[in-house]
Amino acid sequence: MPSAPGSGFSGSVRLKYVKLGYQYLVNHFLTLLLLPVMAATALELVRLGPDELLNLWRSLHLDLVHILCSAFLVVFVATVYFMSRPRPVYLVDYCCYKPSPSFRVPFTTFMEHIKLISNNEKSLKFQTRILERSGLGEETCLPPANHYIPPSPSMEAARAEAQLVIFNAIDDLVLRTGLKPKDIDILVVNCSLFSPTPSLSAMIINRYKLRSNIRSFNLSGMGCSAGLISIDLARDMLQVHPNSNALVISTEIITPNFYHGSRRDMLLPNCLFRMGAAAILLSNRRREASRAKYRLMHVVRTHKGADDRAYRCVYEEEDDEGHSGISLSKELMAIAGEALKSNITTMGPLVLPMSEQLLFFFRLVGRKVINKRWKPYIPDFKLAFDHFCIHAGGRAVIDELQKNLDLSARHVEASRMTLHRFGNTSSSSLWYELAYIEGKGRMRKGDRVWQIGFGSGFKCNSAVWKCLRTVKTPTDGPWDDCIHRYPVHIPEVVKL
Repeated sequence: MPSAPGSGFSGSVRLKYVKLGYQYLVNHFLTLLLLPVMAATALELVRLGPDELLNLWRSLHLDLVHILCSAFLVVFVATVYFMSRPRPVYLVDYCCYKPSPSFRVPFTTFMEHIKLISNNEKSLKFQTRILERSGLGEETCLPPANHYIPPSPSMEAARAEAQLVIFNAIDDLVLRTGLKPKDIDILVVNCSLFSPTPSLSAMIINRYKLRSNIRSFNLSGMGCSAGLISIDLARDMLQVHPNSNALVISTEIITPNFYHGSRRDMLLPNCLFRMGAAAILLSNRRREASRAKYRLMHVVRTHKGADDRAYRCVYEEEDDEGHSGISLSKELMAIAGEALKSNITTMGPLVLPMSEQLLFFFRLVGRKVINKRWKPYIPDFKLAFDHFCIHAGGRAVIDELQKNLDLSARHVEASRMTLHRFGNTSSSSLWYELAYIEGKGRMRKGDRVWQIGFGSGFKCNSAVWKCLRTVKTPTDGPWDDCIHRYPVHIPEVVKL
């Protein structure tokens, strides 16, 4: 017999409210349990009256020594507790480098350059197909050296790009925060593929005349997830150095890494990677809490390098003709999925409400004891986070995470639009995404943000931030002249 019209809808609505009721019951179990106890205690105290309460107090036979010892014990325990708590780490502000329009590389320009550089018709067709399906737009930018025919990847040109993107991001941050060079206690720089001597951190120290006792670090070779590794390192340093500021720089220098060969797995980075950088100011100073945007809640790092497949899925090497480049394995997405599962297994208990943790636990026990063919329960991370910043490594990366985490189009909007406007800017892409959310005026006090990055090795790193104040829509930044145009529709294939 056919069901009545609307019965399926009403059933789904009832199921939804059953789930919401379950979540409320589990998440507020202690509150619901304590409220009747507290009410009963209050009623009993009212019933006894002041005379009986006074007699009860006197019957305890407490003298001054007992009271003082008890007070000392309470003060001692409270002191130990507060001294052993980790210092809060605040994100005061951050700035992203905004490339000049003169660095734009429209599809037609990119393909024309490829035709003039390479005579390999198969490579040309392959790169055309990649661009058509990449999710990139017409305004992504490459450094000046890559606009030459052929590109001129010299050391001088690479240093010039590093100075351009890093110094511009820092200058904007200094202007926005009023930061002075003498106020920087810790400096962390990450750039995976360009590691000159002196280091990029030394270049910054020289430019801004930072203090001689600054604690500086320069991370290289750690891939697109190195930005969150830098955040984690800065957090650890801020735990042992009180009253300090940390400046974190995340970038990737494109100039020396253009691949001139014809291997398909090594041509992908040419099509996807674009220039960008971000400067982030972290602090553990209590007085910064009033103007800070976010507080760092958790950092979870997962490294799958013990597995040979994972270790080699993003690998710098030379092809048969001696051209060096980065090869991307066909197994990259599967390996990224495995790394993500390991990461969220650790992250889940830290952020998920108890209702989701119990459902995950019961399903796990059921698979072990009752039926192994049961599908594993995927926790609903939308209950724990308001915003998602997924590394804009490519359309396939965003699609895979949207599917695995059951996210809506709005949840991945910042990642897709960042990929469209700026391309894959490596470790700094997470900050362009956060800037997009702020540019749309969506960041509210109390919101939680989950940043997820993937990188060579293979690594999956994630960070959780809590918004400390409603962020006003910025009037400057990387999106200031185009945020009104976004979001845009990105077709599956753009015919070139």
